[in-house]
Amino acid sequence: MASGSLDFETEYNNRARVPDHPVHIAGWQRDAAAYRETARSELDLAYGPGQRHRLDLFHPQGGDAGGPVVLFIHGGYWQAFDKSSSSHLARGANMRGLTVAVPSYTLAPAATLAEIIAEIEEAADFIMHRTGRSIVATGHSAGGHLAACLMARSAPTQHPVRAAMPISGLFDLSPLVGTSINKALGLTIEEAHRLSPLEWAPPSGGSLVAVVGGAESSEFLRQSRVIVGEWGKTGVTTRYHEVPGAHHFDVIAGLTYPADPLVEILVELTAKA
Repeated sequence: MASGSLDFETEYNNRARVPDHPVHIAGWQRDAAAYRETARSELDLAYGPGQRHRLDLFHPQGGDAGGPVVLFIHGGYWQAFDKSSSSHLARGANMRGLTVAVPSYTLAPAATLAEIIAEIEEAADFIMHRTGRSIVATGHSAGGHLAACLMARSAPTQHPVRAAMPISGLFDLSPLVGTSINKALGLTIEEAHRLSPLEWAPPSGGSLVAVVGGAESSEFLRQSRVIVGEWGKTGVTTRYHEVPGAHHFDVIAGLTYPADPLVEILVELTAKA
């Protein structure tokens, strides 16, 4: 699915592409900690037996509007970060009356990618069982991959996920196999194909909006365009949304503002979930 003429290390090494990424990551940690101090929240709810099988629920200050819960899944190439870096990204949706869940998951290499996918499925099922609501799945980078996996899984034990907004998602994993990113993941080319949601049977319906930053690499732009095109052929309502001028580390910033286009998309998707 990807051109062999590209330097995939350059295309997918976002930290090298954005030299001031430490400033953005430090800002996430600072803003997330500050939001936890003021938010209406339930922290460290256990959705499974593992040490990192924990999630935080952030509730609207002015009362819950009801409807689906937004599930935000953090990125880090399945090998970095946890829920504590993303708490502030619930703010915009909370201010629009939506409850937001933010889970951690076991990181590679302590868990395989297949195990990580299963953990996020467990987290989603926990949320739906606990709240009695469906979810809108969203997430950044690796979290975008996991959000798409939730929507495409073939046998959900609870209500199926009918709406997703992956942000800078990875849906075709084969280009990662020969890069430094794969050192912790240890994916074979066969596993990369097997765990790519683009190679799964697409959902039979639902809504997906693939978001990507306008300043991201050609491969990240391709990934979002391809899933929109392929899933759009099978009855899924799809849309491609580019955040003008955004790179991989600031593309998610709009989630903190209630009137931002990304939050507007989440509100729209809750009506379709």
